[in-house]
Amino acid sequence: MQILNQFKMELPAKSANESFARVAVAAFIAQLDPTVEEISDIKTAVSEAVTNCIVHAYKEKMGYIYITVRMLAGGRVSVKIKDKGCGIPDIKQAMEPLYTTAGGERAGLGFAVMQSFTDKLTVRSTVGKGTTVLFHKQIRSRQ
Repeated sequence: MQILNQFKMELPAKSANESFARVAVAAFIAQLDPTVEEISDIKTAVSEAVTNCIVHAYKEKMGYIYITVRMLAGGRVSVKIKDKGCGIPDIKQAMEPLYTTAGGERAGLGFAVMQSFTDKLTVRSTVGKGTTVLFHKQIRSRQ
């Protein structure tokens, strides 16, 4: 896996930063000349992952979200979104559509949306230590 370029950022888990994270990732991968659909898919997946950190990871305290974006050989993009929050006790259950621990207006579709807009999604979590969401998206060459 040859890394051609990458960037990292760390931001407080505040709702105001969700849109910034989405746009920052999109701006970085724009150098690959993605289609409008490809950029939209990545922005949607980033929004869902960051929102999960904001809503679920740090329920009663303020924490940080760590984002790493890598451009790999062959037009592949890797996005890792990590928190050091409460963790997920049952990842399989959390990834089921409509499952949510937040209640209220939350639909419980975050992971399902991420899966549908990416080529590969991996979720790792340890209770009390945090969660890492890693997804890959192939950018099709328009040459």
